[in-house]
Amino acid sequence: MAGAAAEQRRLASVVESWLGRPVLILGDAMLDEWRFAESDRLCREAPAPVLTLRRRISAAGGAANTAVNVAALGGRAALVAPVGADAAGDELHDCLDRAGVWDRTVGLHGRPTAVKRRMLAGNQILLREDSGDPDDALDHEGVEQLLAALDCATEELRAASGEAPTLVVCDYGLGGLPAPVRTWLVDNRERYATVALDAHDLADWRGLAPTVVTPSFAEATRLLARAAADSPARPAGADLHLDHPDGDPSDGPSELTVGVAPGEGTVGVASGGGPAGGITRPGGPTRLGPTGEPTPGEDRVAMTGDGLSVTGTGVTVNTDAGEGVDRAVLAESRLAELRAHTGAEVVAVTLDTDGAVVGGPDGERRRSHSTPVPASHAVGAGDAYLAAMTLALAADAPLPTAAQLAQLAATITVSDTGTCVCRREDLLAALDAPLDTAGRPALVGAAELETLVEEHRSAGRSVVFTNGCFDVLHRGHVRYLEQARALGDLLVVAVNSDGSVRRLKGADRPVNPVEDRVALLAALACVDHVVVFEEDSPARLIEVVRPDVYVKGGDYPPEMVPEAPLVRRLGGQVRTLGYVPDRSTSAIIDRIRAHGQDVSSPVAGQA
Repeated sequence: MAGAAAEQRRLASVVESWLGRPVLILGDAMLDEWRFAESDRLCREAPAPVLTLRRRISAAGGAANTAVNVAALGGRAALVAPVGADAAGDELHDCLDRAGVWDRTVGLHGRPTAVKRRMLAGNQILLREDSGDPDDALDHEGVEQLLAALDCATEELRAASGEAPTLVVCDYGLGGLPAPVRTWLVDNRERYATVALDAHDLADWRGLAPTVVTPSFAEATRLLARAAADSPARPAGADLHLDHPDGDPSDGPSELTVGVAPGEGTVGVASGGGPAGGITRPGGPTRLGPTGEPTPGEDRVAMTGDGLSVTGTGVTVNTDAGEGVDRAVLAESRLAELRAHTGAEVVAVTLDTDGAVVGGPDGERRRSHSTPVPASHAVGAGDAYLAAMTLALAADAPLPTAAQLAQLAATITVSDTGTCVCRREDLLAALDAPLDTAGRPALVGAAELETLVEEHRSAGRSVVFTNGCFDVLHRGHVRYLEQARALGDLLVVAVNSDGSVRRLKGADRPVNPVEDRVALLAALACVDHVVVFEEDSPARLIEVVRPDVYVKGGDYPPEMVPEAPLVRRLGGQVRTLGYVPDRSTSAIIDRIRAHGQDVSSPVAGQA
């Protein structure tokens, strides 16, 4: 028991160590839409259920969900991705804002935001509608805008953290990462400390030399097939050049999943729309085992009794692994080849309900396991796996530790229907590790705050400081504080006392006493510490905290902030964040008063 407790503490220390680590996520972002309906009858026109919509939710998907998971796990996440200038794009921006992700997406007119819409009844997915054309690649102007955003976000993260950021590339074949972007990343590889790659078509990324790749079983299979087609006589581990023509019919987004194919006999593969080609075992026909469901233009991935058969490019690759092999054994047997073909230090082949198989430079194979869940519970679990694996490796965790934390992050997110997000506090709770004060909002005094800030700074965490009355807490406040928290590892909010508010705002303020105001602020996940000050200016607290970043709300430049000279003298920087339009305490109070006058008027009373 003592050994298990020590191991959990060790894992928890890794989770703590990646707090605030800068991560740039680049790739295909999309919106996940979930529509929950009820049905108690069939329609007259067809044997189809009549649905009554009860609830609709939206969530970040694809690269955007990876960014949300990085932020939720405690990293400092910035997302660069092409997003349509449309309603779905607006919803996606809101999802990123709520999650505290630095939204550096590029809005494009005429190129819609990719959306996956799921209709459910009784927690069962009845259908999914996808929008977003994989052939709709970025035009020259879009590429230039994306590269500019990528360059700026890289420097912004470096400036904010003082270290080279980690890069996560999410290429799901939706046209957001064309060849010029891939070339730029290869040429600028040295600007990123750790690089993680999740791509449907790994062959496109051979020159990137990523730290880790996380292909699904089907994606790994397709890469092996292409490698064999490119140079079948080349030995495993050789430097392979895996170029393939842009018009390759097997290109495009892939969501291959493993299921059970009915029947038995010769494995038939339809190639390029022509007749099925046969793959037979010596000595007779083969029972068809689990098989991948291909998207249009892709061929079938099959497991046979004597190993793995892949016909993604019309080439069959067998592992000769023997009878009764499973996907984990097959993946383990090809890890060295996958590392050679991708140029990656670490390869993690994800096996959905069967967990994952991970291999690193030492040649050791590591297996992790998962608990089978309904498919509607596992949407986005791979994003949580990728985020945790990347953060752990970026924090210099040993590979077995990174693999263990990644699998745990993916496993604890699949408890309900929806897009999976793993929060740092949930991961620590799964490890039976208590949150430290950096993860537990609390009201503190000035003397205690000074001690706490020193502890955080000694641990390498950057401190963000802001102040205000926060009299009637509203959406503008919440968004402002979330954006402020994203600028560092720790957010300290200083709140004016009741007397201070009266001197600043008038005799009829505050509306809410200070104990209520601080209680609401302390309940926000983005706020780490709350402190009350009696003076009209927070200057004394600024000298105590010596913030790395001082944040004020407003549209004026930082030079106009009265506290700016003091903050800069103490070595910090000043940032101003714009308010949400039409959201202010004064406007809310005015509306309440106007409503009260309307109700008390004679006309209103007669209505």
